[in-house]
Amino acid sequence: MQILSINIGYKRTQQKGKELETTGIYKLPVQEPVEIKSLGIQTDFICDQKNHGGPDQAIYVYGMSDYAWWSKELGRELSAGTFGDNLTVSELESAGFNIGDRLQVGSIILEVTAPRIPCSTLAARMGDPQFIKNFRRAERPGLYCRVIREGTVQAGNEVKVESYKGETISILQMFRDYYDNHKSEETLRLHLRAPIAIRARKETEEDLEKLLSKR
Repeated sequence: MQILSINIGYKRTQQKGKELETTGIYKLPVQEPVEIKSLGIQTDFICDQKNHGGPDQAIYVYGMSDYAWWSKELGRELSAGTFGDNLTVSELESAGFNIGDRLQVGSIILEVTAPRIPCSTLAARMGDPQFIKNFRRAERPGLYCRVIREGTVQAGNEVKVESYKGETISILQMFRDYYDNHKSEETLRLHLRAPIAIRARKETEEDLEKLLSKR
């Protein structure tokens, strides 16, 4: 696998329902090498910092195999960065990854922490109010990553994958479980034993506390 495109978002507005929102989801490819730090790409605009960005969602990765599926599904070509991905990787299918798996790109090491959960901003970006449901059904969520080792990346860099050896869950299980409002204690504890993203960990700890308080 290799990096096909590095994409950076800039501040802009889009129509979301009856309102205008500011967003950084519109990401455009850049040709020059880009430095990736612990919080991602410095010039990448992140508006909704409550739900996006931060040390455990510093970089969003999407694969061309998933893009190819979407292009066929939608009947039109989708360019790299359409889903707000910072790195577009050849041959990558996000459904095959586990939390904790690592991507090595040159000197950079990224660790998978969470799947992307579709939101109304993505639906507005795609011009389809139903896209949240379509994205959920497709189960091709892409990979949010934390930066284990900083460095510089450029298009054409080889991407190597190292599987996580500890106790974990798959990206698909985490994605599917997000929509389950009645997760068991066993499921919640399974999530907490995996190296999941900070936001997901906090929500899962709160869910477990609520569940145990009912006993």
